[in-house]
Amino acid sequence: MTNTARNSALTAPSACHVMAKPSGSVCNIDCEYCFYLEKEKLYPDAKRDWRMSDEVLERYVRQYIEAQDVPSASFAWQGGEPTLMGVDFYRRAVELQKQYANGKEITNAFQTNGILLDDEWGEFLAENDFLVGLSIDGPRELHDRYRVDKGQKPTFDRVVAGLEMLKKHKVEFNTLTVLQNHNADHPLEVYHFLKEIGSGYMQFIPIVERLAGDEPVDGLELVHPDYDGKAKVTRWSVAPAQYGRFLCTVFDEWVRQDVGKTFVQIFDVSLGSWLGQDASLCIFAETCGSALIIEHNGDLYSCDHFVYPEHNLGNVRDLSIREMVASPEQRKFGQDKADLLPRYCRECDFKTACNGGCPKHRFEPTPHGEPGLNYLCKGYKMYFGHIGPYMEVMANLLRQRQPAAGVMDWVRARDEARAAGPAPAPGRNDPCPCGSGRKFKRCCGNAVAADLSTDRGRVQS
Repeated sequence: MTNTARNSALTAPSACHVMAKPSGSVCNIDCEYCFYLEKEKLYPDAKRDWRMSDEVLERYVRQYIEAQDVPSASFAWQGGEPTLMGVDFYRRAVELQKQYANGKEITNAFQTNGILLDDEWGEFLAENDFLVGLSIDGPRELHDRYRVDKGQKPTFDRVVAGLEMLKKHKVEFNTLTVLQNHNADHPLEVYHFLKEIGSGYMQFIPIVERLAGDEPVDGLELVHPDYDGKAKVTRWSVAPAQYGRFLCTVFDEWVRQDVGKTFVQIFDVSLGSWLGQDASLCIFAETCGSALIIEHNGDLYSCDHFVYPEHNLGNVRDLSIREMVASPEQRKFGQDKADLLPRYCRECDFKTACNGGCPKHRFEPTPHGEPGLNYLCKGYKMYFGHIGPYMEVMANLLRQRQPAAGVMDWVRARDEARAAGPAPAPGRNDPCPCGSGRKFKRCCGNAVAADLSTDRGRVQS
């Protein structure tokens, strides 16, 4: 073992996640808000050579498995549009995974717009237990606002056809919905639609991009997250308060009807924070740096949102993934998230739940003029402040080894009580209204107190 390899083994995290983009930025549709489409300008040769080669694929699969000091390796395939590679590419990937697994459990996730899915795809995905993420932004009018093909024609019907193909072959799927300036004004319409199409697990991803006010950097119109020149937020970006209202509205529906039946990523992650767990979603983690991407040619970048020359860590032809993940550059990249967090955020009541959010969005000044405030801060504060009492109840239920779905009984009883008008609050030693069988003071009493305190604060403000 060389000194470099030995040092890497000592400093590398026990596990990392490298999302693969085998077709690079090449896609068969032309979403106006997509931040990745213009990355083709970083690879001018990609117009004729955009496919990941078998050599790069094998190096990626082998190195990625070797970089995991845990019993499993989770592969994620994205783009651009990964189906453009064809089914045979992924058959080869599965063969290589089996060849290099070395006793580790291998899983695959696949993010697609769904347009090219057919029976061949359905059979392959089902046979190999791929989890498919389907990109869909809501019902027809909301989806087609930005998700159009190269001819600017709507894609909704073709996406739904792809969804039906997944259902036909019983492929496990979830949905990814990009929240932009249009669909974020229709939270219940989006949520009800996703439930109607059978989505049991939902991701809501806020889109926030900035356009350079001066000359584009590296030929890219959307600016680097660290860009400090003149820039303006794009018209399609979701606004902070708009994002907060969307989450709160969906949460209010979910916490009354769907806990334990429908899973929403940000709600699950938030509950983990209330239980004192480390965030399972990178944007809310204290540090980052263990979620990277590999481009079609084998280049490894610090993060999907930091695909810029200054964050190119090297190529799998020259360095191992373990070495690049353990590099001082990547470790600093991850630690900077915590080290550069402004005082305003460090003193925030929701610091442990938020941790400043994604570094990509930390381009606003704080009220005290410090750099590094998340553009979505207002929305996050609205959301975390709103969900607090409910999260306390769910966390208490889970600590008592009861299902979190019990919160719906608590909410229902509270709603009924509020509708009936003022009523005597349960005494400290009375049975808790949630039905746990415990005394109120030892169950939901703290959450009720927190809720009342929040209400008083709203009245005062």
